[in-house]
Formats: sequence, C-alpha cells, structure tokens
Amino acid sequence: MQDLTPGPAARARFPIFEHTTYANSCSQGALSLDVRRAYEEYLAGWDEHGAEWEHWVQRAEAARSAFARLVGAAAEEIAVTTSVSQAVSALVSALPLERGRNRIVISEFEFPTVGQIAHAQELRGAEIVHVRPASDGRIPLELFAEAIDEHTALVCCTAISYRTGYRLDVPGVARLARESGALVLADSYQAAGAVPLDVRALGVDLLTAGTVKYLLASAGLAFMYVRCDLHERLLPTQTGWFADEDIFRMDISDYSPSDTARRFDSGTPPVPNIYAGIAGMGIVESAGVGAIEAHVAGLVDRLLAGLAEVDAHVATPTGSGELGPLVCVTSSDPDALVRALAGERIVTSSRDANLRISLHLYNVEEDVDRIVDALSRHRHLLT
Repeated sequence: MQDLTPGPAARARFPIFEHTTYANSCSQGALSLDVRRAYEEYLAGWDEHGAEWEHWVQRAEAARSAFARLVGAAAEEIAVTTSVSQAVSALVSALPLERGRNRIVISEFEFPTVGQIAHAQELRGAEIVHVRPASDGRIPLELFAEAIDEHTALVCCTAISYRTGYRLDVPGVARLARESGALVLADSYQAAGAVPLDVRALGVDLLTAGTVKYLLASAGLAFMYVRCDLHERLLPTQTGWFADEDIFRMDISDYSPSDTARRFDSGTPPVPNIYAGIAGMGIVESAGVGAIEAHVAGLVDRLLAGLAEVDAHVATPTGSGELGPLVCVTSSDPDALVRALAGERIVTSSRDANLRISLHLYNVEEDVDRIVDALSRHRHLLT
C-alpha cells in the first residue's frame, strides 16, 4: 500500500539533499536513512549472534519476494544474484547453442555486460548480431525484425538505455522474438524502481535488474526473472551451492539444481547488500512505482522546457512512450560539464558525448530549476 508521497516527504529520508542537488540516480541512488539503518542492523546481528545463516537465508528469500512483487512475478520465478553479469552468465550457460539456434541478437544500447557475455559465447559457436539505432537515436522494431530469424536463440534488449535514456518498445521486441521461437531478455536496470514493470504485460521470458540505481540500495545485489515454464528447460552449467535443490545438504557428489529459478542463483549470497536492498526497495514500494513515474514525468517535462530555453540539444528521443527518468544533453565536453556542475554541488554523470540528468522520487522542481540555471551559466559546454 502506498504510504510515502514522492517529492518533499521522500526527500527528507535522504541526507544528501541538505547540501547537494542530486540528479545521478542512473549511476547510483542516493543514500537513505533506511539503507544506513539496514546496514547497521546487519552489523549488530553479526556482532551479537555471529553466524546467523538461517536468518540470512530468510533475508535472501525476503529479497526474492520483493523482486517478484516489483515485476509482477512469482517468487519461484526469481533468481537472486550479485549482479546482472552473474545472472546473464548463468543464463547463457544454459543455452544449447549447438542445436541449430546459435544466434544471439543484442542492441547497441546494451550495457557492456550483456555485449561482452554474448560475444564470449562465440567460443561456443554463437553468432552475435548487433541491432544499431537509426540516425534519430531510436531503434524501430523493423531493425530487430531484420536481425531475428529461426536461428536466433536469444534476443537481448534494454528497457531504458543507460547511454541516451531512450525507452524501448520491449513488448514489441518480445513479440518478434516469440514469433521466431527465440527467448527474449530485457535488461531493466535503468527502469526498475522508476517505471512500472510487469513481466506478463511485457511478454518477456527473462528480465534482469539490480538495486544500485533507482531501487535505492547498493551495488552487489541483482535479480533475474525466469518464466516458470523455462525452469526445467534451461539447465545452467554456471552454478553454485545456493542454486542446489537443498542448500544445506552439502553434497559434492552430483549436480542437483533447484527446480525453480533459484537454479540461477550462485554461491554465498551478498548478505549485507540484501539487507540494504530490502530497505531500498521498501522505500520504492511505499511510494508506489506508478506514483514515482508520474512524479518524475512532471519533473522531466519541466526539465525539457528549461533545456529548450538555454538552447540545449536533448539527445534522448522525446516521443510518446519514449521517455523515462533519464534525460541526456549533448555537450562539447561532457566530463568538463559534469565537473562544472559538481563545483556548484550538482551531481550528474556522462556517457559518450552526453550529460546525463536522472531524476527520482526525491527530486523536486527546485532541483530542476537549479540544474537549468547552472547549465545557462555553462552554455559554452553545450553543443
């Protein structure tokens, strides 16, 4: 149930706003009092009880359930991992690429993790096909259609691009993959916690994300949704003891993975990060992702209007359904622009030739106005 209103009420839980305008959630969510207390709770329990493995396993299962609620899945369809890299590596290890479906399709907007793992499968005979954006920064569905065929095993797409903020038509890509009998994986790290995600509505087979960005926790915790009817079909060869059907059996004589998505878990879970992850996701859940999206959309509209006033070139496509929480602005020297804004206690980041401004439930109109005012003073760094 929603009990936290995005804006000033949420902002009060993040001490950084006492002295800084923070607009870099696409890199790292701001630290909340809730997450700090969660780490202290972990340390206190460790100090008082020593090894609390039964309790720590329960915490991991609580995180699994929270991830499931976030994307409209069942807990049995969620693997808890340390990173998207771990999740995707385990996934591709389960793909039988030698059986006539050896093509992996990836978009140019993928995070390096996905592209690098995909190309590593060339050692197993995979063919990797890149889907490149059109000149306007969009990837229309026909470009995916040209790359996907009966030899495609996996299609990888990104819900929101970390490079440009472009919001992809994920259901459309999923439909194309399904028509060719391929699986589709949606990397949703830049979307989780900022825009509603429902795996059934998206039509995806697999979805990944993690807690370091809009889920407001730390690095070291991620998850992967695996559609329930794929559990028996996909048998990963990259594994660990927490993926076993009985974690505490400690049997080294065979490989007996869980019959749920937990077969894509791995070794010892990142217990401190699980405490933090549950706390960060608790804030998001209390506010409601739909309310967060609506709040941020209003801030983005205000930002776009301000950017137009200072003659900034917005690299993010701004058509209907194409915008999320991340807006990218072209710069002649983006790193210098990031430093200039940091000098005014405004935290942003850069990728390629773009300044990245990302807004979340704790940002308010004054933040947007302060960013635009600062950019007007640094026009020489705008293209």
